[in-house]
Amino acid sequence: MIAASLGNKELLKLPKTAFLCSRKIPASVVLKCYDWAIEQRESGVCVISGFHSQIEKDVLHYLLKGKQPIILALARGLKEKVEPEFEKHLEQGRLLIISPFDKRTKRVTELTAETRNKLMIDIADNITVGYASAGGQLEKLLTSTASKQINKIQ
Repeated sequence: MIAASLGNKELLKLPKTAFLCSRKIPASVVLKCYDWAIEQRESGVCVISGFHSQIEKDVLHYLLKGKQPIILALARGLKEKVEPEFEKHLEQGRLLIISPFDKRTKRVTELTAETRNKLMIDIADNITVGYASAGGQLEKLLTSTASKQINKIQ
């Protein structure tokens, strides 16, 4: 359930592809993730992600260079002030920031990240995984997600 949002809520009606990736990722997968991001950007695909890990931040960097819609899902509540790099995209109506938490949740924890990831999986039409570390939280979450097809970049 989305507790808070900022931006164009109409983006939730679009077909969405969730991008998830473990924090630790083999070098061999990094460029594949970049190529995937550029492909999504050029295809106009609406991507939803936490954009929290370094590779997810890099993917966001590539996506922001396009015009396609983006949904940023936070593992904490919304901040009082929006990051300057997001202002233009919010004004253009191509960015939506969502959170399953209210503003009292200020820090990202393993539990809040898992809650955020479940939300993204629930509302996404497709799921793409850059890399899931063996035995990690993401792998465990994906194992319990049997109802949707999961595309793996690795």
